[in-house]
Amino acid sequence: MIFASDNWAGAHRSIAERLLQESAGFAAAYGTSDLDRRVEARFSEIFEREVSVFFVATGTAANSLSLASVQRPGGITFCHSEAHVIADECGAPDFFSQARLSPVDGELGKIDPAKLSKAIAGFPENAVHHGRATAVTITQATEIGTVYALDEIDAISAICKERKLPLHMDGARFANALVALDASPAEMTWKRGVDILSFGGTKNGCWCAEAIVVFNPDKAKEMSFIRKRAAQLFSKSRFIAAQFDAYLDNGLWMELARHANGMADRLRSGIGASNSARLAWSTTSNEVFAIIRKSAGKTAEDKGAKFYEWPIPSATPDLVGPDEILIRLVTSFATEEKDVDGFLSCLAS
Repeated sequence: MIFASDNWAGAHRSIAERLLQESAGFAAAYGTSDLDRRVEARFSEIFEREVSVFFVATGTAANSLSLASVQRPGGITFCHSEAHVIADECGAPDFFSQARLSPVDGELGKIDPAKLSKAIAGFPENAVHHGRATAVTITQATEIGTVYALDEIDAISAICKERKLPLHMDGARFANALVALDASPAEMTWKRGVDILSFGGTKNGCWCAEAIVVFNPDKAKEMSFIRKRAAQLFSKSRFIAAQFDAYLDNGLWMELARHANGMADRLRSGIGASNSARLAWSTTSNEVFAIIRKSAGKTAEDKGAKFYEWPIPSATPDLVGPDEILIRLVTSFATEEKDVDGFLSCLAS
């Protein structure tokens, strides 16, 4: 009953086997192997256009270097006030980009377009003392399990285009969002105006595989140097490529995300029908937020369940009663029905 994080899950067998195959023999280093090139071409096929791809080790690296690539002196990057980049990356995006992150509020973990417009307006291009707007980043799926609908991405993108700001998408759970929307990778990214994507694989069955995808290769010329300077250019990068090779083969990545989302649906259904717990808000990805009795949480933990108690959002201070807690439950490709049913049984007891 492991629901602490999809980072707790292992690696899918097909990906592990592909790594083992690649471990024998020799291959050109620093991203120049035939496998690296083949996987980069596969990304272009998936996104239905030529893209530039840069493998990195972590989602934090992908986000930080993506934002670094579009910055100018005095830069301000706008993000949701609860986004991972501002709340959980120890200032790495600020450090690598040498820009400030400016929080923008919005319901259900999504930037409010009107508030974004107002925030950007506070930093005119020539306001040398205050800095200038240089980028916007959105998280898909969001930190609280919700997903931007395609028209919601359009609304953010329209604001970016008006101010000529690049739009970055943090896709640590990119596949889970795609499954939730039943959209194609192209429809959820560059066709909506997204310029740069942090493409996550680690949370969805890879060992350690993330990628920066730049949708206009002409704007990716500096990224090789930025990645090298940040110590993210692996000599044996074929081992990241090998993971993606298996991950993207025959739609495995989407299959794994469908399973994770399906297990979350099972949790949502069970909690929604429970007399002893309730959903904190509606989600559609592989994260579920629930309000449960403290005693039920203790019972579940005693029986081996792993989950995190979650901070109560400032916008809803009365969400949780005195004998209750707000928890986050995250499913993964490795979650089984028995795990979900076992946890629901703990709540009922």
